[in-house]
Amino acid sequence: VSNPGVGIYLCEINPKTGEQLNESKRIWNGTGGRHPEGPHIYKKDGWYYLLISEGGTEYGHKVTIARSRDIDGPYEENPANPILTHINKNAQNSPIQGTGHADLIQAPDGSWWMVCLAFRPQSGNHHLLGRETFLAPVRWDKNAWPVVNGDGTIALQMDVPTLPQYPLAPKPARTDFKNGKLGPEWVHIRNYHPENYTFASGNLRLKATPVNLNNGKGSPTFAGRRQEHIDFTATTSMQLKKAASGDEAGLTVYMFESSHYDLLVKQLADGKQAVVLRYQLNELTHTEKEVILPQGKVQLRVKGSNEIYSFEYATNGKDFKELGRMNTRYISTETAGGFTGIMLGLYAVSGSQTSKAYADFEYFDYEGK
Repeated sequence: VSNPGVGIYLCEINPKTGEQLNESKRIWNGTGGRHPEGPHIYKKDGWYYLLISEGGTEYGHKVTIARSRDIDGPYEENPANPILTHINKNAQNSPIQGTGHADLIQAPDGSWWMVCLAFRPQSGNHHLLGRETFLAPVRWDKNAWPVVNGDGTIALQMDVPTLPQYPLAPKPARTDFKNGKLGPEWVHIRNYHPENYTFASGNLRLKATPVNLNNGKGSPTFAGRRQEHIDFTATTSMQLKKAASGDEAGLTVYMFESSHYDLLVKQLADGKQAVVLRYQLNELTHTEKEVILPQGKVQLRVKGSNEIYSFEYATNGKDFKELGRMNTRYISTETAGGFTGIMLGLYAVSGSQTSKAYADFEYFDYEGK
């Protein structure tokens, strides 16, 4: 187990119950980086190898390793530590940063690999996609220490041994909701309420509730999927129905409750509806633009790029008009906090517990580059 800021501890447990059977013992403090954590132990050729992460899941992240002939130690550290990091000058301009939380794997053909997490910065040193999974080749040197990709760094493209190919079917660009269920890529916020999510006439129907996107404890009516690409386009077609003044539904670019950009349809007091671009940045809530809509369905679209989210709408499914632009960095991990990355969410909110409002979403398109 790890104790962030202190060191790595070892104890014996009952594998069936998880019960701890003896007192925890500190076996390694790491190499001096903050938050030594995420330990893995491997037995290979008579050695117990202890692999950990240090530095926190940020730009100072690194992977270090030690070994012992006895699982209880003492552990000697690799003189070439860290075995994976991008904090040094040879990787300071890499499109991959924050490398850490690694695991070692041996393939059936005998080759060795490291799987780790890292992130891809955009807009300077800001990142929005959260922690992603990377794979790199590993060899063992003459002193029986692992060497990652030759020099302790990874790249978007690497020369690696050929393994059997298992092609994956491409993900469809469109989710049309006609099959009456959400796929595993769709998630909710916290412990969601299933009764607020139904399917009707080929649409995903979201019941509007008073729990809004700024609520840090409850579960708003929200169904989202991850932004997977820096450059992408996401589009939905929706209609807000049986709404009272102030009720709303739409498409949100969501980091968490205090940081999100919302492109929404809002019910007005005069019976009309408007498309609205709004942002939430910590305590600041601001409506950027509002345009009255004709009756009927509206299409909402967000386009993402390195620096900008562009928000558009249409009422005929094809002639999109830009409502406004927002800078990506203001909801990045470095500005807003958090590690999980941006979600693109469909949502519905009401100002009343007794509201009958709901939103029908006909489809959700996502295309990334």
